This record gives sequence, structure tokens and C-alpha cells, in this order.
Amino acid sequence: MRALKGTAPDDSGRTAEDVTDFPIRLERLCASINTEAQLNPIGRSFAYGQMVRAIRQRHDLGRLWRNRPEMLETKLAPPIIVIGQMRAGTTRVHRLLAADPQHSATRFSDSWHPVPQSPDLRPLWSAAALFLARRLNPWIDTIHPFGAARPDEELGWLASALDHSTYEAQWHIPRYTAFSEARDPAPVYRELARILRTDAAHHGCADLPRVMKVPQFSEDLATLLAEFPGARIVLAERDIASAVKSSVSLVANQMAMQSDKADLASIQQEWTRKVALRGERTEAVLAAFKGPVARVTFDALEDDWISAISTVYEVLGLRLYPASLDAMKIEQARAEKGAHNQHLSELNQIERG
Repeated sequence: MRALKGTAPDDSGRTAEDVTDFPIRLERLCASINTEAQLNPIGRSFAYGQMVRAIRQRHDLGRLWRNRPEMLETKLAPPIIVIGQMRAGTTRVHRLLAADPQHSATRFSDSWHPVPQSPDLRPLWSAAALFLARRLNPWIDTIHPFGAARPDEELGWLASALDHSTYEAQWHIPRYTAFSEARDPAPVYRELARILRTDAAHHGCADLPRVMKVPQFSEDLATLLAEFPGARIVLAERDIASAVKSSVSLVANQMAMQSDKADLASIQQEWTRKVALRGERTEAVLAAFKGPVARVTFDALEDDWISAISTVYEVLGLRLYPASLDAMKIEQARAEKGAHNQHLSELNQIERG
């Protein structure tokens, strides 16, 4: 395969179970892409590129861990994990907390290019990729406020382990989604933990709590907490109807670009189910969780974000210093200028069409 041209497969640092999980997922995902997704030429090109990247990154990480096994022993400060439905304010909470100098966060470029470099060209690669993405999809920044070196989700790390979350939001792949939802996600989250230790060691920030966020965490919260038992949790909440509507808008945008057969009614049905599943799994885990959980609503963030964040800090047992708040104000001012505030207008246009 092209992804392995000039290289040898390397699964150093991984358990036997984790080594076995990846090819099973790869085979099932590729089958679903080929038989269900009905991709157009752009979609097929994107799918090919993403599969090649996942395979290549996996073996590049294996070689890194073979040569530098100490990176996998990096001791991490307990993270702060932001959970909640897509479009429930998780990005806003995540970036406000990540702005605090007391915390660390994952850059967009490092999420999608997890193998460390020196000199580090990953922000340049990601900036180029985002430039191209914006040319292909002018609405991309209304979906999510991107920036190559900005704090962002660990979504790329889940994608590199072939978790379904990245792919189900782009393609109609119900068989793979069902397969992955029913499968033990532990190998995926052990890979995420290995990458997190590697990233923290490379940036020298292992002693700072990592503020982490991916909507998929809500679905797999029990497994995530097994990897990070000392985690603090922030739950962003929004009324279900609004969360579903905004999720549908995001997925419809991605699918419509990559498939000429995208169907809004089926997307609505699937993401109504998905939102319900994530909510049920989250509440089941939180009912037994003994650590701190700060709940913050979308409306509270809109009405008075400083008060909402202050409450989060109080519940989590954190100190909100003046310097922390000043950094958050800069982030908030930047967010208020973002194109993503126009996101719901896209779904309204689809519905009117």
C-alpha cells in the first residue's frame, strides 16, 4: 500500500490486543466506505487520504516509541475533560479553559499530525490544509473555529486509531458505526493516552493539566476515565432539540460535499439517535463517578460567561487568577468575531431548499 511504501510496519509500544484491533477496524471501515458511503470524486479522494494518513501515522508512532520508549512513561497531571453533545458549547468551554496559563491543550496541528518534529513544521502543514479546506468548503469556519496552532479537539488522535466519530460525521457508514459503537473502545483510548504522553513529553508540559475535548468522549466516558481516573469533568449542556439541529447542520455540510446522495432526513434520524445515545451513556457513567463534575449550560455561557466559568473553577477546586481571566477575555473576544456564529443559518437554507 502507498501508506507503507518505503517503510516497515511497526507496532512498538502497543499491546497485542491493540495491534489486533487496528486492522480489524481498517477492514470494516473500508468495506463500509466502499459499499455504503456513495462518495463522489471529492469524497473518494478524502477517504483515500484519510486512510493512508491513519496507517502511516500508526507506523511512524510505532517507530518513534521503539526509539524513544521513555515517552510512553511520561507522568501526566490529571486532565480536565470537557464533555457534551456536539454544538452544546463544548468548544467555547474548552478554549476558555485552555487559555488559562495553568493548563495545557492540544494544538489542531498536533491532533492531526501526532508525530513530533524538530523543527516543528506541523502548524505550517495544517495551515496549508486549512487553506485548501476553506477553498473547497467556504462554510467550514461556520462549523468550527479552526486555527492551525490553536487549541483544538483530540479528534485526530481518535481518527488515527479508527474510532468511528470522525468518519460518521463525513460519510454514510451505518454498518461501521454500529460495529464500532458495539466494540470495546479500550484500544482506541490506550492509543490516545500514548499519543497524549508523547505530545506532553515533546512540549514539556506534562505537569500542566491537559484540557481535553471531543464530543465522542461522551459516548465512551467509562473507557476514557479508566485511562485517566483522576480526571475532572466539565459537562456542557444544551437543550436536545438545538443540539440535534446544529449537529445535523454540521454533518449535512460534510456529507453534501463528499456525496451526491446525502439525504437530510436520514441524517436527521441518525443524529437524533446519536445524541440520545451519547446522553444516555454520559449520565450512566456520571451517576457512579466520584470525582468533581461541573455542569455549564449553553445559555449560561451566552448570558454571563465569566460567571459560568467562575462556577466551573469553584466546582473543580481550581483557582481563577486575574491572569487566567485576562487570557480568557482575549480568547472570548476572538471567538465573538468568528464565522461559526452564523452556523445555524446553513441548516435553515437547506430546509428552505
